[in-house]
This record gives sequence, structure tokens and C-alpha cells, in this order.
Amino acid sequence: ATLHQLAGIYANLGEVEQAIAFYQQSLELHEKIGNVQGKAATLHQLAGIYANLGEVEQAIAFYQQSLELEEKLGNVQGKAATFAMLGQLLAAQGDFDQALNYLQQSLEIFQHLPSPDAQTVKRLISRIQQMAGD
Repeated sequence: ATLHQLAGIYANLGEVEQAIAFYQQSLELHEKIGNVQGKAATLHQLAGIYANLGEVEQAIAFYQQSLELEEKLGNVQGKAATFAMLGQLLAAQGDFDQALNYLQQSLEIFQHLPSPDAQTVKRLISRIQQMAGD
């Protein structure tokens, strides 16, 4: 948990390489002790960093790994957040159909929670539908 927090601090400071190193160490320890929830959270954060670096394929791979773990854990809120991030990444790449698929799944979960994030996802869906229509 401490390594995860340090990674977040370094990421916020813009020291991405140091952040990735701490997240990787955190990931290794989560795996070693069998902390699936911590592993899912760390994968999600790593995905975000790689997305910001423009390494979209790596980001998608980390988000998908996180999604698998969130599914196993029954972490519906984490799952919805990951679906939303995947949807945004895919939309940015022009894969509007898959992006909308992920965003619809995210919206359904957020609406059942209920969550204020549902409105954010609705706006994303509208924006992507407009982009897809152009």
C-alpha cells in the first residue's frame, strides 16, 4: 500500500518513471501476498499512466487485466470505472463501437449503484456518438 501511495505521489509530480517503478514493486508484492484487490488497483493506475504517455496498447492491456480481477472480486464500482476508461481510450483511437460498448456497460453499473459518475458517462456516450456520426 505504501509503494502504491508513493507511486501516486511521483505520478502527480510528473516523475513518471519513478511512479512506474513503485507501481511495479507494489504489483509484485500484491502478487506475492495474494492481494487481488491491491493488484487490480495497481494495474488500473499503471494503465492510466501508460494512457497518459500515449502507450495505448499497454494501457488497454493493464485495464483489461484489472477488469478481470475486478470481475473475480465482484468490485462493480471498479469495474464500471475501468469500463469507462477503456471506452475513452478506444474512442480516442477511433474504435467507436467498442468504446460505446464499454461505456454502456459502465453506465448500467453506475446507474444501479447509484453513482454521480453515471451522468459523466452519459455525457461521454453522447460525445462519442456524435464523433462516430461525423
